[in-house]
Amino acid sequence: MDTTQEDETEGRSSSGVTVKPVVNAVRILRFLTETDTPERAADIARQLSINPSTCFNILRTLAAEDMVAFDPASKTYSPGLGLAKLVGHLVTQGQRLDIARPLLQQFAARFHVTVTLWRQMGYDRIVLVSSEASPSDLRIDMAIGQRLPIFMGASGRLFAAEVDLDPTAMRAAFEKIRWARPLEFDEYCQQVQFAREHQWAIDDGYFSAGIMAIAAPVRDRAGAIAFAVSAVMFRGQYIGADADKLGGEVRKLADKLSNLLF
Repeated sequence: MDTTQEDETEGRSSSGVTVKPVVNAVRILRFLTETDTPERAADIARQLSINPSTCFNILRTLAAEDMVAFDPASKTYSPGLGLAKLVGHLVTQGQRLDIARPLLQQFAARFHVTVTLWRQMGYDRIVLVSSEASPSDLRIDMAIGQRLPIFMGASGRLFAAEVDLDPTAMRAAFEKIRWARPLEFDEYCQQVQFAREHQWAIDDGYFSAGIMAIAAPVRDRAGAIAFAVSAVMFRGQYIGADADKLGGEVRKLADKLSNLLF
């Protein structure tokens, strides 16, 4: 047989083969990305006319591969971070931030805070690129695009922990910042060191009176800080051990964003 003819015959043969579990997996992923709310396995099976047991096994496999996310409390499934990473190289950074928005919204609603994303602009400024407020009646709204001195706020302490400045240069930058309440340089340096050691930072009313923020670094593939994600709340909303626990949760959120965005 002619080689060309043989290749064409093989191509036609292979193109006619469908693997039903794969087809159902694609249908499930498409369904979850098109629906606005997380769905239960039984409802997905009914909507797509898939055997319930088969549907559950496919969902469990997709969850193990991080293609879907499973919420054990509500027993529902939604698109996973792995799915976003799979197509990450095809989208712009702005689109990736759109993909990350549900994570920010969920965190804001869960902890009743405003979640913000900051990135460095130039050598001496950070800019707010994303903000999601808690759906509660009393909340803090922050305008996209606002800029701050790079060492200001909880996010600023993270960036300060990354730079290699001598004490004189650090003090000079510190003294240019208008703090909402008195803050000694030595105390600020201790807070920067805390951020360096714990990978999260806190600003308790120094950025803005009555406001507390807890931030953690979002790192790129090289390990450099690309963004700072911050939970912004009213002072007294989280104190002591509760604030420490929230710091750990913000750090977990930052790790998820690192995996999603990079």
